[in-house]
Amino acid sequence: MDNFKAFGNSLSSIGQQITPFASRTFQYTKEQLGQAEDKTELPPDYIDLEKRVDALKQVHQKMLTVTSQYSHEAYDYPANIKESFSDLGRTVSEKVQLLSAASTPAEAQAALVAPPTAKPQPKTFSHAIARASLTSSQLLHQQHTGTGEDPLATALEKYALASERLGEARLAQDAQIQSRYLAGWNTTLNTNLMFATRARKNVEKARLTLDSVKSRAKGNTWKIGAGSPRDEHHTTDELSPEAQEEIEKAEDEFVTQTEEAVGVMKNVLDTPEPLRNLAELVAAQLEYHKKAAEILSELVPVIEGLQVEQEANYRKSRESAS
Repeated sequence: MDNFKAFGNSLSSIGQQITPFASRTFQYTKEQLGQAEDKTELPPDYIDLEKRVDALKQVHQKMLTVTSQYSHEAYDYPANIKESFSDLGRTVSEKVQLLSAASTPAEAQAALVAPPTAKPQPKTFSHAIARASLTSSQLLHQQHTGTGEDPLATALEKYALASERLGEARLAQDAQIQSRYLAGWNTTLNTNLMFATRARKNVEKARLTLDSVKSRAKGNTWKIGAGSPRDEHHTTDELSPEAQEEIEKAEDEFVTQTEEAVGVMKNVLDTPEPLRNLAELVAAQLEYHKKAAEILSELVPVIEGLQVEQEANYRKSRESAS
């Protein structure tokens, strides 16, 4: 007998849990089929907040779809490049130091393929240019037979060193963007906006519950079509005290959930974090481009000097030949 009572209590508990969900589902289905009457309307200000929150969410999703590339080191690394493990073994600066100490072509070649001392070098476009430029420089140096140094080989080595600095500056920019922009916008999307979505769902649940309570109290059920039976509805005056109390309780819950959702949505919309994060993104980009301009500004006169010297020597050789 005690087991039977326990089983009955268990079923009663399950019924209490399922009933609210079933009532909301029933009300939602009626609304979708156009069978619901007196649907509780949300305040216009609340609907405006929902639209603004939806727009903010779309902005975050669209921007992060693009800017999340800053989290991937090789986002500008050409897909057609085939670099070996030895190519990525050492930095260009380290290879230049090793090459400066080489006295024979064999030692120079060994310096280019020296075993790695740390993790593989970054796969960025600038780093790839640096490695290609240094390798090209050594190819010319190895085949140079005239006096002095090959000016193009020298220029390529200078360009290689500058390109590596550009690549490092780009990586520094990416790190700043990841920590100061991407982290903030992902938090807003996955946390703040998620809280707003959850609060809005609670409002919708409370509304469906309220309308299902009202419908049940007034005796509204399924209608097969116009002019079907059961068109007689109880008025508010005919509601029992229990039904009136249940409606008032559902109304209070609806108002509470709506006010809470309004607060959450306003907090998401008013927070200065997204704009602050965007400012950090722009600042990181500016810092990178300033650094890039500084590096290239140092390189240009060096390359131009080698060019002027080569052209002068070229003209002298032409004049001597004539």
